[in-house]
Amino acid sequence: MKISQLMLFGVFFIGISSIEAQEKTSLTLDEAVKMAWEKSNEVTLANTKVNSKKYELQEVKNNQYPDIKISGQYQRLTKASIDMHNDDQASAEPMPSPDQAMLGMATLSLPIFSGFKIQNSIKAYDNLYEAESAYAAKTKEDVALRVITYYTALYKAQKTLDLLNENQKQAKQRVTDFTELEKNGIIPRNDLLKAQLLVSKTQLSIDEANNNINNINFYLTTLLKLDPSVKLAVNEGDFFSLKTSNAPSSDAVALENRKDLEAIRLQQKASEANIKIAKAGYYPSLALLGGYTALDLKDFITVKYAMNFGLGLSYDISGLYKNSAHVKVAESQALEAKSSEAILTDRIKNEVQKSLEDYDLAINQSVVYDEALQQASENYRLVKDKFDNGLSDTNDLVEADVEHLNAKINTALSKATIIQKYYELLSVSGQLSQSFNLSKI
Repeated sequence: MKISQLMLFGVFFIGISSIEAQEKTSLTLDEAVKMAWEKSNEVTLANTKVNSKKYELQEVKNNQYPDIKISGQYQRLTKASIDMHNDDQASAEPMPSPDQAMLGMATLSLPIFSGFKIQNSIKAYDNLYEAESAYAAKTKEDVALRVITYYTALYKAQKTLDLLNENQKQAKQRVTDFTELEKNGIIPRNDLLKAQLLVSKTQLSIDEANNNINNINFYLTTLLKLDPSVKLAVNEGDFFSLKTSNAPSSDAVALENRKDLEAIRLQQKASEANIKIAKAGYYPSLALLGGYTALDLKDFITVKYAMNFGLGLSYDISGLYKNSAHVKVAESQALEAKSSEAILTDRIKNEVQKSLEDYDLAINQSVVYDEALQQASENYRLVKDKFDNGLSDTNDLVEADVEHLNAKINTALSKATIIQKYYELLSVSGQLSQSFNLSKI
């Protein structure tokens, strides 16, 4: 493999790291996920939407309680002329002329029956609230997976850069050795130039790696709301302490645990309740009514304890032919929710199948890379011995060195890829959040 191809492969997976001269901040994966759940804008927005649905549900529940209103008036009157139109009144004393009036009223209305509209509205908004909560849980899983992706890239970046720097030291030492050999006429200048070219290409790859590292470091610190100048580092022991033996093996777990699927199912229940709400327009509304009135027309009349109660009935006759459109809209929306559930179910099955295959592939590739590393190490040892004994040329030595570096990078990255694919499998199965210590989060 050419050195340029090797280095491109090495930096392809690069995540976050920092220049060795800079101090790094160690951060465990649990801590990173905790920070994201506490500080990320996506989780904050999701939680706010849940609260909004909670308040909407409470608002709908309030419709089942009575409406109580009180009102009062105080008015100054001009000198009023009052004529009772009564023959006997003509011989009586003059009627008083009130100059002020006071009126107080209290009314109560309690819905008794409205075509089950209130009860079904509560069911609909309760399901919408639960659906929004499920979407918020899915948002947390999506954010956690983003953190894991960056965190895995961080480890890959650290390991790749370490291997490149280690190889660069060996390449520079080789240049030093070849320089002396070339001065003494033991090797041709062409061999020295090949060794120097390898140093230059490796340095270009190191520079490109550091550039990519700084970029993704910015992405992760932004997600975690940290200062962009912070340089994060992965503790290798903590990263590889994960046990992957309990990985899901089918889509049954996903169909039971996926929060987005749960949300759509809850939305479907809400849409079914909306059909009943729309059909409520076919029924009359019945309410319990009550009231109290007090009146004081100064020097003329005083009314106290004027209480009233009864039943109120209302029926929108036009709803018999107008309401059918509302019912059809609600029924169509229910079919949309049902179709969305079917589509998402198929997509989840595909995602789980792909994730299972990717996880198995990562495990199998890791085994092959381990074998390849052993083979590349032995090959480099043999070629180096031959070169030292004059039985192999510089091309063979450089090629063996590149293959050895390639094998070391592949092996290091394959271990991290297994963990990344494991977490992706948990994500598509709806179990990612459960894999962390929730008591700490």
